[in-house]
Amino acid sequence: MSQAKIGVIGGSGLYDIDELTDVEEVNPYTPFGLPGHSITIGKLEGVKVAFLPRHGKGHRISPTEIPVRANIYALKSLGVEHIISINAVGSFKQEIKPGDLIIPDQLIDRTQSRANTFFGEGIVVHIPFAEPFCPVLSQTLFDAAREAGASVHSGGTYVAMEGPAFSTRAESRLYRSWGADIIGMTALPEAKLAREAEICYAIIAGVTDYDSWQEDSPPLVVKELLRILHRNVDTMKEIIKLAVTRLPRERDCGCATALQTAIITPLELVSDEQKEKLNLLIGKYIR
Repeated sequence: MSQAKIGVIGGSGLYDIDELTDVEEVNPYTPFGLPGHSITIGKLEGVKVAFLPRHGKGHRISPTEIPVRANIYALKSLGVEHIISINAVGSFKQEIKPGDLIIPDQLIDRTQSRANTFFGEGIVVHIPFAEPFCPVLSQTLFDAAREAGASVHSGGTYVAMEGPAFSTRAESRLYRSWGADIIGMTALPEAKLAREAEICYAIIAGVTDYDSWQEDSPPLVVKELLRILHRNVDTMKEIIKLAVTRLPRERDCGCATALQTAIITPLELVSDEQKEKLNLLIGKYIR
């Protein structure tokens, strides 16, 4: 099976990268089931890239139903070390306008119904997560976005909500009062699982609306949100093209060794079954 060091997870509006060449589709089985869609591996600017549409082509998978553990594990099994994630978000700040892009640097988890760890069942892991996005990858994406001519914001707090309904006005105002900048439904548990898999992870978020905190804000209409998002799809693809050629061959960020001090359970107490199941993640710490 082909390998790729860079993964791209497409969100609402980005269901393929049509400039990939030497394309191969794979559907690796994982201990957590199949990924939500086949993964396309190809070359972009001469760099091997693995592309996965998180909602499936045709947008068939709800945020809560996304098999995130299988998605991240499958990308890890292909050799992925960096994940560029595309997200649609609402804005809590007047200056972060619909049509803008933002590269967030913080997260607030308001999800409720999602498996958010590979571990448990006899092995306890506490990953460091103070900085939930890889700073090196995030800076690369921001620089590429500016070069691509995007109206882009560096840094900001992303509230990850359960969905699939949008926020009530009271919720929207609450998150705004916390100092949050944007809200979406898919950054978590992706970011946590990527960290557990020791994969660098960062987001390009496309702003589609002002959520519902404004007194005179019109009701959110999905078709209108997608129309705004589609305006940025070509720009996002250009950012990805620029970024994939600029990522370091060797990683010196904390993402690459996140499990080194995170596994609390003595490995001699972990069952052979769990060791085999999680070998892709913890194998280097067992040997």
